[in-house]
Amino acid sequence: MTQTTNGVLHLDESNFAAATDRGVALVDFWAPWCGPCRMMGPVLDELAADLAGRASVAKVNVDESPALAAHFRVQAIPLLVLTKNGREARRLVGVQTKSALRAAIDELLAE
Repeated sequence: MTQTTNGVLHLDESNFAAATDRGVALVDFWAPWCGPCRMMGPVLDELAADLAGRASVAKVNVDESPALAAHFRVQAIPLLVLTKNGREARRLVGVQTKSALRAAIDELLAE
């Protein structure tokens, strides 16, 4: 079962594919020891609320899901990957603003 916090999905190897195979998803690859990653938390919470029913917002802890981190070639965190119908569409490295993420998500939703 997929766990959520404030509408943000918590994904790992067991539920990633099912949670991202349809529609648009923003996936944050992060770790709890990463200060910039923690800064993204409130932004992701707001996006999850704003986009409920239109796009998914999710987090993957790279320490707990090393196979996913390897699959997505995570070299720096936070890494924000946008997927559409299970395929990577775009990636952003580092802290991002809510408006920049929203614009990228809206662009994918419009395609």
